[in-house]
Amino acid sequence: MSKRNSQTAKTAARERLRAEREREAKRAKTRRQLIVVASVVVVLAAAGGIGYAVVQANKPGHWDAVKDEKVVAPANTSGTDGTTVIFGKSTAKKTLKVYEDPRCPVCAQFEQTVGATLKKDVDEGKFKMQYISGTFLDAHDQGEGSKNALSALGAALNVSPEAFLEYKTALYSTKWHPDENDDKFKSDDYLLKVADTVSALKGNAKFQAAVKDGTYDAWAMAMSKTFDDNKDSVTGTPTLVMDGKQLTAPGSKNAPMSVADFDSVVGAALKG
Repeated sequence: MSKRNSQTAKTAARERLRAEREREAKRAKTRRQLIVVASVVVVLAAAGGIGYAVVQANKPGHWDAVKDEKVVAPANTSGTDGTTVIFGKSTAKKTLKVYEDPRCPVCAQFEQTVGATLKKDVDEGKFKMQYISGTFLDAHDQGEGSKNALSALGAALNVSPEAFLEYKTALYSTKWHPDENDDKFKSDDYLLKVADTVSALKGNAKFQAAVKDGTYDAWAMAMSKTFDDNKDSVTGTPTLVMDGKQLTAPGSKNAPMSVADFDSVVGAALKG
């Protein structure tokens, strides 16, 4: 091979190598551009997702939204937004305020133990009973059961005072009252299942529609605010108040949880 041919071959080889390097450089640049574009897309998607999540999180939930809705007050109520709920004979001179929360396990114990005696006293005209319900137990697990059950109680009250009291007794019963950490009352189906044990509510289409449609949701929130704004210094449930004074079991700061203690403290308050 002549020197000329050898030189030509080397030059061609160098040219091929240069061209291959250029092609590889272009491919690498393209890959880098694609990676950058993909990264930007991921960042934008993530930002969009976070933005959407933030927007969703800041949107008012159903129960917050109904606070601003016009309140439909159940029948058999009085006062602002129908939040004064009183049972008993008009001739009774004193009123026992009963503060409860539908999900409250201690309220369930109180109703199961003392509820029948309280109702008997009201029916006999010893005193009137004013029902005031909070929904603060929903806050501990971002639940809805207390609010939803209170709305359903409003639907029962719209049927009759007797239907309300029977339904409240059923909701607090050992059979139907759920564990504090089980938010069963958020289910309309569960509330209606309990209502089927109350003769005035079983198969009652108007009552059922009111529960499903949330007719008394705004009323429930208004009642809950009445609890929160109470002037009796009540912060927990169950709490009994008569003549502005909380009634507690002897030697305790809690409501009387036995018939004997209930009779004792209420009897003393009626004489006072």
